[in-house]
Formats: sequence, C-alpha cells, structure tokens
Amino acid sequence: MGWLFYTDGRVKTYVDEREEITRLCTFEGETRKTELVKACKVGSTWYAAARVTNLDGTAVEDATYVTDADGSITFGAVFLTRYDDGCWGYKDMEESAGPNVSRAPLGLIELLSDLKNPDSYAQDWRQRCRDWAAIPDYQEGDKIRLATPVTLTDGSTCQIVTATHYRRGRQKRRCYRIEETGGLVRLSKASLAGSELLSSAKVAASPVLAEFLAGQGG
Repeated sequence: MGWLFYTDGRVKTYVDEREEITRLCTFEGETRKTELVKACKVGSTWYAAARVTNLDGTAVEDATYVTDADGSITFGAVFLTRYDDGCWGYKDMEESAGPNVSRAPLGLIELLSDLKNPDSYAQDWRQRCRDWAAIPDYQEGDKIRLATPVTLTDGSTCQIVTATHYRRGRQKRRCYRIEETGGLVRLSKASLAGSELLSSAKVAASPVLAEFLAGQGG
C-alpha cells in the first residue's frame, strides 16, 4: 500500500495523530472486531498493537498467530508518517509484511501473540526491535569498545571511545571521545549495537560503590 495524505487539515498535532492511529486500528465487521491495545510513536513512526476477537466469543483461528488464552490474537502494525506541505500522511504495514523500521518498544512487543512460524518476517521484525532496545544507553564517562571500527570522515577509524558531551548554546549534546586521538565524534545509536562497556564512570568515581558492585556480582 502507498502513502495516504489528508488534505483537510484534520491531523496537525501529536494528539490528532494518536486519535487517527486509534481510528485506523479500530474496526468491526460481521464476525470480528479489531481494537487498539497500545500505540507508541518513535521518531515519525507509530507502532501499534491491535487485538482481534470474534463477536460470538469463539476463539480466533489464524494462520500466522497462536490464539491467546482469551481466544483473541494481537498483532503488530507499523505506520510510517510524515507531513508534506502541511498535510499529514501515513503508510501502514502489518508486521508479517516485513517492515524495515524496527524500533518498537519492548513493552509493545510483549503484548503481541506468539507466531506459528519461527522463520517468518514478523519474527525477524520482532527480533530487530529487541536488538534495537538492547543497545545500551551509556552514561557520561563510560568507556566503550564498539563492535566494529567506525570510519571517520578523514578516513581514520575508531573503536574505543568514552561517552562525553559538548554544548551548543544551552543544549547539551552527546558525543564520544576517541581513545587514540582525544578527538570528539558523534555516533548514531545504530553504531553502538553490540558494543561492550570496558569501564563505568560510576564505578571509577566511587571506590565504595565499586566494592559494593563487586560483591553483588559474586
């Protein structure tokens, strides 16, 4: 399915978007109904969990999803959104269609019904969401080894960096200090996938805390 844009200006705010996503995930036919369970916006993309139930109370039978204990199934949906000349538009995909964007929060993924096919597009999409959520949120002073070296604009590479920040006006922005040169570099979250924490600033700053954490590890 392609993009659909609203030219009537009905969608202008976050609240408007959420209400429209809710409407799009709500449907009742002759035998079944679908309702929104949860929706989350990450960047410009909305992720939704929608539950399907039979109106007569019998269990929903589906080729893709395992029926839940209450007889329903809950599937994941992705809504790409953007504004074009002031008009809001969306492109929707069900998780089994293999959407590329995969940053749905774990809380939403956990609401979805189990899949019958372990090698399906939906299973792959869910795992990519989990992998994204597993990327660490490093703190100031944490020393990190990247999974693979990052090539910089001058052609050099870096792999061991320390989380720090710089200021632009009143804004504090995350960056990383390169171990080899001391220079600063901005890194995307994706480049931190599979990275390893070499030392924690919190532990280094407090011998008492370090001793406590060492004891906890034992």
